[in-house]
Amino acid sequence: MAWIWMVPVPVAGAVLLWANSLGRILSYPAPSCVPPSLQFMPPLRDDRRSRNVLLVVAHPDDESMFFAPTILFLKSKGHNIHILCMSRANEVKIVSHTSQALWKLLAIPHEQVKVLDHPKLQDGFHEKWGHGLVAELTMEDVQLWAIDTIVTFDSCGVSGHPNHKDLHHGICKFLHANRQGNVEAWELASLNILRKYSGPVDIWLSSLISFSRSKQSIYTLVNSRPSKSYEAMAAHRSQWVWFRRLYVIFSSYMYVNVLQKI
Repeated sequence: MAWIWMVPVPVAGAVLLWANSLGRILSYPAPSCVPPSLQFMPPLRDDRRSRNVLLVVAHPDDESMFFAPTILFLKSKGHNIHILCMSRANEVKIVSHTSQALWKLLAIPHEQVKVLDHPKLQDGFHEKWGHGLVAELTMEDVQLWAIDTIVTFDSCGVSGHPNHKDLHHGICKFLHANRQGNVEAWELASLNILRKYSGPVDIWLSSLISFSRSKQSIYTLVNSRPSKSYEAMAAHRSQWVWFRRLYVIFSSYMYVNVLQKI
């Protein structure tokens, strides 16, 4: 450890904090919920212990870039996960890579992954997605798979991408139109730039917020095996460029997800 005296104190402190935070995450024996609570996705009224969860994303790499901790936690609890991806991101080959990533690394069967190629839902910062169309397509899968729980982006879209934001508003429109009220929805909280790129360090603040606001239905899901997130992202070969390699190291979304009820 003599090397530590050869670097500036702030740098050494940051390295130690990073290592300590990563150690904390790896200390969990399995994907975990903070605070531990029976109120987070409890068994349903018909006594089924598992839920039918629909993860609604905008692009084929969203599930790996942002939602891996959520997917791994839900799978560890025996919930049945379906993926509805609203666009192909302008690359046909991405679809097969998405299925491979989800099947091999995140344990979601091919038949439970749907990637759409709708002319009115094309990837792009300048592409406006109709909220009504998103709601309609979501309804189709909810009815097809008897979905009782939806997970998607919040109104800020995590990365600020307009497609992510439109997705959120489309889901809200679906929930408003769903008179039966038999579908529960959760959104992935967007973080400020410092927290977003603090890697495993964000576990401390996210956990503190979840503990202090547990009555507001805010929970932190901890990915005890962040290597799964890396591998899932790497499976998107066309997206595995140098800045994505940095992203999987520094993004807190590889390590923790903060979900709040819509």
